[in-house]
Amino acid sequence: MNNFLELNNIRKSFTIEKKINVLRGLSRKFKLGKIYSIMGPSGSGKSTLLNLISLIDKPTSGTVKYNKVEINFDQNEKNDLFRAKKIGIVYQENNLLSDFTALENVYFASLSVNNDKKLAISKAEKLLKKIGLSNRLNHFPSQLSGGEAQRVAIARAIINDPQIILADEPTGSLDMNTAKDIFKLLNNQKRSDRIIIFATHNRFFAKKADYLLEMRDGGIKSSYA
Repeated sequence: MNNFLELNNIRKSFTIEKKINVLRGLSRKFKLGKIYSIMGPSGSGKSTLLNLISLIDKPTSGTVKYNKVEINFDQNEKNDLFRAKKIGIVYQENNLLSDFTALENVYFASLSVNNDKKLAISKAEKLLKKIGLSNRLNHFPSQLSGGEAQRVAIARAIINDPQIILADEPTGSLDMNTAKDIFKLLNNQKRSDRIIIFATHNRFFAKKADYLLEMRDGGIKSSYA
């Protein structure tokens, strides 16, 4: 009953020199309160799937529903606002703004939802201190370690209290000990009214999710609880 996200017969094709079918009729329901890991070889469609769920990209055909309401991918402004309020995204390379401090990178994300700078800064400071970066607020991304930068990226993703957290290889560029710390931080964001979905090549982390989804040939071929 708590399927908050539903993908129905999703197909996604790209045409460069020839047509490439990345997703081929993929269907899946995602429950609130659960963590899902997605595994599969390069080119299996993991990142494409996350981009569709985040509404950054749109399917060639098929439907995406949030809370039983079908997304209209032609309503770009509405979908951008939905993403800002409901979806937090963490990338492998953190994608932080290089000319801005850790604090600025995080509070800017809050301004996209509520244009109250004082409140945004206060929220960002509290969040960064909570995840152990109280002495890094005014440091630029180039002054942070890989693990610190990824912590900032996670803070940025969760500052608007999203119901969906998407992470694309969030530990892929980190050493194992740092990766464990980042995964623990991500895992700590689990709660009953939220879905966390992360793509990974690391089976050690993938098996710690509530559900492990294996992608092959443009679809989900297996799922483990």
